[in-house]
Amino acid sequence: MSTIAQKKGFGATLWDYLTTVDHKKIAHLYLIAGGFFFLVGGLEALFIRIQLLKPNNDFVSAGFFNEILTMHGTTMIFLAAMPLVFAFMNAIMPLQIGARDVAFPFLNALGFWLFLFGGIFLNLSWFMGGAPDAGWTSYASLSITSEGHGIDFYALGLQIAGLGTLIGGINFLVTIINMRAPGMTYMRMPMFTWTTFIVSALILFAFPPLTVGLFLMTFDRMFGANFFDAAMGGNTIIWEHFFWIFGHPEVYILILPAFGIFSEIFAIFSRKRLFGYSSMVFATVLIGFLGFMVWAHHMFTTGLGPIANSIFAVATMAIAVPTGIKIFNWLFTMWGGSIRFTTPMLWAIAFIPSFIMGGVTGVMLGSASQDYQYHDTYFVVAHFHYVIVGGVVFALFAGAHLYWPKMFGTMLNEFLGKITFVLFFVGFHMTFFIQHFLGLWGMPRRVFTYLPGQGFETSNVISSIGAFLMAAGVIVLLVNVVITSVKNEKVGNDPWEDGRTLEWALPSPPPYYNFKQLPLVRGLDAYWLEKMDGKKGMTPAEPIGDIHMPNNSFIPFTISLGLFIAAFGAMFHGDEGNTWGVPVLIFGLLFTLGSMFVRSIKDDHGYHIPKKELLDDKDLGGKA
Repeated sequence: MSTIAQKKGFGATLWDYLTTVDHKKIAHLYLIAGGFFFLVGGLEALFIRIQLLKPNNDFVSAGFFNEILTMHGTTMIFLAAMPLVFAFMNAIMPLQIGARDVAFPFLNALGFWLFLFGGIFLNLSWFMGGAPDAGWTSYASLSITSEGHGIDFYALGLQIAGLGTLIGGINFLVTIINMRAPGMTYMRMPMFTWTTFIVSALILFAFPPLTVGLFLMTFDRMFGANFFDAAMGGNTIIWEHFFWIFGHPEVYILILPAFGIFSEIFAIFSRKRLFGYSSMVFATVLIGFLGFMVWAHHMFTTGLGPIANSIFAVATMAIAVPTGIKIFNWLFTMWGGSIRFTTPMLWAIAFIPSFIMGGVTGVMLGSASQDYQYHDTYFVVAHFHYVIVGGVVFALFAGAHLYWPKMFGTMLNEFLGKITFVLFFVGFHMTFFIQHFLGLWGMPRRVFTYLPGQGFETSNVISSIGAFLMAAGVIVLLVNVVITSVKNEKVGNDPWEDGRTLEWALPSPPPYYNFKQLPLVRGLDAYWLEKMDGKKGMTPAEPIGDIHMPNNSFIPFTISLGLFIAAFGAMFHGDEGNTWGVPVLIFGLLFTLGSMFVRSIKDDHGYHIPKKELLDDKDLGGKA
């Protein structure tokens, strides 16, 4: 059953992916789904930039612009950045700690299918009477008065997708705590594994407030509760607290894995171990801790008063310190190294100045008195795109090039990779650098048009041209992927030649059981240590024996499908003359609970790969 030899038909492959519980295949699914939503979000961004190309433009209407704007933000954060980060966490983290799979393979699949159905549900709003239009933050004052079902799609879709993310986070926590290979102490874990670990803890604590907020929103909209209606004794501002006490940790949930990917890249392509490893770990933990103490800096202008504002301003300044520690450690890692300017390394080097610019404007916004000037202008838009694009998206491109051989066994073309880099890097700064000035000159964010003669014309043209350069870069990347897949030239276990951690000791792509024998970890950068001792692969920590593996299951798909169906019933039940809403809601929930029941009573013990088969597979795993 080796994953290398057999060519399966399309139907068999599709069924394999629908039922898989293998973390590597789930990573492929996250990569494909996240990549699709990334393209959708990018298309929405281009519509925004075309509309703002000239004053009084009528490319889209004001209402449609609000929908595009809302969906761009929501799609990019929840349906593109998150799953793409999860793709790398799934593909690499179990290999880095020397595990054969995650702790709960079934839950891993369930997390993906919940995310996918939530994302599809949200995007179906385009075809079913209009998308959400209250901004990606969906502030209650706007969303409870929003006509149509757009906001209901938002609340229910994010509820389903968020459940999937929460399940994934819990799964990764248990995996890292319980499933590390012999000798893999916490302070020997690769930096990417550390960031995955901290992010999973952040997910565990950050997603419940969002769940609660969306739940209250759903009740306000569907059953006439008045949690957020000030006229009826509710509190509009409490939504902002619920949202941002999730939303600020969320941006760290996105950026920390990016830091982890860059930490791996700087070490590999400087041919040095990461400088200040223990301070990097400490800084990561501190960022995770402080990330929960700064949420109200998004709300300086809501009138919380000077004391609250001051406390959150100070906390916001404080979180810049561990981030600064990381920046200097990356610089010191490169200092004195023999640097190779591969595509991943170019992204990593470009990330440092880009991200610092986002950080500096962040400290500016973190000063409450200044924020009164910047708030709700394009300055804020520029700031968070410098952080999210200059941090997270750069890391996703870098990680895609770095780990493509490990995930698919082929190398992306370096020349095309560098073309993507130049187009995207130039386009990115062109789009967003000028927006700082637009904001300072007084252009408000979220406006669908502006008047001539205000001095905004030239800057908006520059910004829109930059957006199309970024789009060109993404197209080159897609071409690169197609060419690489068609050529299908297989590579060995360590294609970058300087791999330092366990995943590079395995074949590319790894066998479905990852490690024939669990490796013995003798220190930080375990594979590098073995290479320095002149060994070909890892020293095994156990004799070859039978390997226990989980069975594939279609149930995660059916559980998620049931919730997807139920969400439609819940949403439409209140419409005039609707008779099918409640039955559909009940059917969907029964479908989900029935699937769970089947899962509970079915005795599924998995299967064993016999020792004999492992001995026959000489070319896979172990000391290959």
